[in-house]
This record gives sequence, structure tokens and C-alpha cells, in this order.
Amino acid sequence: MLHVPLLPVSSSYWVRSKFPAFCTSMAEEDSITITKKRKARGRRDEGAVAVPDIEDAVMDDRGCFSVEAAHAVRDSLLRWYDKNKRDLPWRRRRIHNDDVDDDDDDRAYAVWVSEVMLQQTRVATVVDYYHRWMERWPTLLSLSQASLEEVNEMWAGLGYYRRARYLFEGAKSIIEGGEFPSTVSDLRKVRGIGDYTAGAIASIAFNKVVPVVDGNVIRVIARLKAISANPKESATLKKFWSLAGELVDPCRPGDFNQALMELGAVLCTPTSPGCSSCPVSNQCHALSLSRDKNGDCEVTDYPTKVAKAKQRHDFAAVCVVQIVEQSDLEAWKANKKKCVFLLVKRPEQGLLAGLWEFPSVLLNGKKTDQMTRRRMMDRYLKKTFNLDCKGVYGVVSREDVGEYVHVFSHIRLQMHVELLVLSPQGSEGGEMVLLDEKGHYAIEWKCVDDESIQSMGLTSGVRKVYKMVHDFQRGLHQYSRKPTKKKTKKLNSWTGPMLPCPSKGSGNIYVI
Repeated sequence: MLHVPLLPVSSSYWVRSKFPAFCTSMAEEDSITITKKRKARGRRDEGAVAVPDIEDAVMDDRGCFSVEAAHAVRDSLLRWYDKNKRDLPWRRRRIHNDDVDDDDDDRAYAVWVSEVMLQQTRVATVVDYYHRWMERWPTLLSLSQASLEEVNEMWAGLGYYRRARYLFEGAKSIIEGGEFPSTVSDLRKVRGIGDYTAGAIASIAFNKVVPVVDGNVIRVIARLKAISANPKESATLKKFWSLAGELVDPCRPGDFNQALMELGAVLCTPTSPGCSSCPVSNQCHALSLSRDKNGDCEVTDYPTKVAKAKQRHDFAAVCVVQIVEQSDLEAWKANKKKCVFLLVKRPEQGLLAGLWEFPSVLLNGKKTDQMTRRRMMDRYLKKTFNLDCKGVYGVVSREDVGEYVHVFSHIRLQMHVELLVLSPQGSEGGEMVLLDEKGHYAIEWKCVDDESIQSMGLTSGVRKVYKMVHDFQRGLHQYSRKPTKKKTKKLNSWTGPMLPCPSKGSGNIYVI
């Protein structure tokens, strides 16, 4: 990734001298792209005069910010930020018990935690997690002495759990190294720290004059420069890094980077930009183009919207194995307190690596009947734990609970959930041994009671499955009219056993 060393006045000259062909070719590409875009839409007025080239107004002859434009953006943006910045906990200097402010390492740690949490997560959600995290592990050393299990428990609900693992492993490696790295190149050597996070830590905590580029920064710069090239392409992304490097303030790099991201988050938003309140609207070429009477362009046309990759649809059978003392169904129903749930640990690599879940198997396709799902689950339980569900002994009850759809960033997983209640008193010899066919532990597993499962760091998907089973056992079936397609939540839905609904309408859904 491109990191541009910057000078207070002549930084844009450095970029042009190092990348002349790059800047020129990208400027030409943008001009061609936007011309094609206008032709595709058609003119409002056939006799309209052509809009000037997008590089003319705020770019110099090589597609970079002029020195004057860069100074204007810095001054306007920092004045706005000083007056309007949000009061967020990671922006405050913490006071320790000895009334001493954070040193640079403590500041770097706080910035690191906040930046990792903020990836793919809303600020409002992160605030509470950040407070709890810093209360539990106020320093890098305290985090390095925790366990991964504790870290996952604290992270539960934030999603993208690999972030927590990398944060934990990174803390241990830095403590072992003896000092917190302060430069982008050294920070990049820490597992899990990429270009953006390295730039944020270096500029905010250590005052290094380096840029940051995230989605907000891309949107702001794309509009300032009216860049219509695909922001996902490598060449375009390099251009955004070089442009951000030209803009970053040499005296207040951390504040400027935060100001640029803040502008994208609160004013220069994807669909409803507040151009009338924007501190850099005078330097915004996309806004200038949108005001051109002869143009057919909107500010929201930038950056170019890229179609998301189509989600993969997966299907799984999930078996919530509950182990009880009573072998008789009626006795178990009368006293359900003494029971535990079987949890297995996912592989250390891949999706949700190292996290706990109920036993599950991936299905070959969408159309699988109950018999096929149970046959596959029986094979899994037999191979993994030597549990033979085909025999009558040990099985108190086995019921289908319902279906639940959980959506990851790239996978839509539909889970068929069943509840399997087993009793060691009903098995041979009165004991249940969870071993594979060779007498070895095939995977890591454990049995936990209701109280323990409530405090574990389980994913939101596993917690939803647990709630389904819990409500199913308690008979809490609440139903309502099926919402219209417009109001239906995209991410999660659960379909339980249907009961007659006294109200009119087609179809009912389970209400969580």
C-alpha cells in the first residue's frame, strides 16, 4: 500500500515527481469514464454546452491537489472539526489513578481498540463495548494477560470475531517485543494491523504525518475531485491514498485524519450529503458539477457505486444436544433444571474460528427432508462423540424446533434447528462417554448449563438458536401477521411451528 512522506508546502510536488504517469493516466481515465456516464444517461438539453473536464477546477495539470487547494481544505476542515467534532470516548485523554495523562503507548492502545471495533460497526454500538473493554483491560499489558476465551466473551455481539483474535494476539506480540511500534512500517508488522489502522495509530497517537483511507475518506475525496473510477480497483485505491497524503495536515495529522473521516460520517454521507453545511463545499468539484445548468450529475454519483458480490447460500442442520438426568420424558418435563448443553469448538481457521457453537453439519442443498438431516447429524454425532442416536437408549426426545436464517457479510446461512434430549441414565452402563470411535477426542467440546451459556462469548447466531430452543421448551409461541415485504428485516428471520392465527391474513411468523 502506498504511504507518501509529506512536506508542509511541497507535498503535492513530491507526489507528482514520483508518479507523473500515474497521476496523468488516472486523470484521463476519470475524464473518459464520466463522459461515458453522461452519454448513457442522455442530455436534458440536446443543445447543451459540454461540461468542462473534471480536472480543470480544483486539480492541477497532473490530477493532484494544488498547494492552494490542499491548504484551503486543511484550514476549513480543521476549523469545522474543532467546533463540531463528536465527543467520543476514544478521543479523550484518560486520567489514571495517579492523575497522570495517557502516555503515547496508552493512547496508541486506545486508538487501536477503537479503530478495530469501528470496522464494519456503527459508532453508537461501539461506545458501550469500548467502555467495557477499557474497564476490563485498561492497558496493553492487561489485555496480553487475558485469555482468548475472555476476549471472545467481551466481544460477543460485535461480529467479525477475527478482529478480536488479532487484537489479542497483536497485544501479546507487542508486549513480547518490548515497545509499541510508532511508524506505519513497524505497525504493519503486527498481525491484524493493516494500512488504515496503522495510519490511524501513527497519526493520532504518535503525530506521524501519514494519511488514512477508509470508506468515508474515499467518499469525501471522490466528491472533492469528482473521481468516477471504480473505488474497488487497485489503481484507483492507490490514487485515493496519494491524494489523502497530499491533504493531511503536517502540524495536526491525527486531528485532520479524524476530521476527514468525521466529515464523511456526519455530513458527506452516501445518500443525503449536507452540502449546505459542508466546510469544504467551495472546493468540491462534484457539487460544482451538480450545480451546472447544462450538466446531468449529482453529488451522490460519487464515488461510483460498485455492485456487491452475490451472497453464497448455505444450509445447515443444527442439533441442540441437551443432556438431562432423567431418562423418562415426563420426569424430565417436570424438572428441567438439572441439564447441560453440548457445545463444540469451531476449527482454528476459517469462518468464526475458535468460537463455540451447537453441533452442526453443512447440507448439500436446500431441499433436504427431516430424515436426511437427521441421518447426517447422526453420522456426525457417532463419528465425533460415539453417540448412537439410532438406538432407543439415551434418547429422551427429539423434535424439530424450526428454521433460522443468519446473514454474514458474504454468506446467507439457513439453519434447520432440532432439539435432541439425551439421558446418561438411559444409556448402557448408566454413563455417557463423549469420545470418537477410536476413543479419542475428535474435537474440543464442553457441556455447560443455562447459567454458564448466558455469560459465554457466543455469536449472535448461536444465541438466537439457544433462544429458539428455550422458547420452544417453555411453549412461548408468539405470532403476528406476516409483515409486508418492505418491512421485513433482511438479516435475520425465524420460522417456528405454525399455529392458527385468529386474525385474518396469509401466513404467520415467529416473533423474536
